[in-house]
Amino acid sequence: MTYLHFKALHIIFVVSWFAGLFYMPRLLVYHTEAQGKLEAAKEILSAEFIKMEKLLWNAIMVPAMWMTLITGGTMIYLTPGWLSQGWMHMKLTFVLGLIGYHFFTRKLILEIQKGHFRFSSTQLRLWNEVATIFLFSIVFLVVLKNSVDWIWGVLGLIAFAIIIMSAVKIVKRIRENK
Repeated sequence: MTYLHFKALHIIFVVSWFAGLFYMPRLLVYHTEAQGKLEAAKEILSAEFIKMEKLLWNAIMVPAMWMTLITGGTMIYLTPGWLSQGWMHMKLTFVLGLIGYHFFTRKLILEIQKGHFRFSSTQLRLWNEVATIFLFSIVFLVVLKNSVDWIWGVLGLIAFAIIIMSAVKIVKRIRENK
């Protein structure tokens, strides 16, 4: 296989991993909100959410994460010069952060499945946006490959995060006023 084959596979697995990273916190939001239902509905919904969370984690998120890391590692092996470039160091730092996000989300899943709801649905909605910030950061670093542009990217990222967090709060207020 050539470098371009691995690059294509890497993109496919990144998209799959992010699909799970975007959807899982949303499931946790709904699972948390189901706790406010009547007992019978709460039991049925919780059982269904647990099933969906397990399937998403085991069938999509974990395999996609590993295949992303394997194909990304293979591309670095095929082009080792990237490891001497600053943008790659930053990208790998964000990837480590993303892996941390992935496993902290797993911790939340296990807590919620045991009936411990540490975060409100609003807090989980904000948590859901963290993956967007990682995606934004990683894509811009890979595309721009420039540390000066990266500085502007960080400023843009901060503005983007503020906009996303504000949007979540605005939507919450709108939903509460209905």
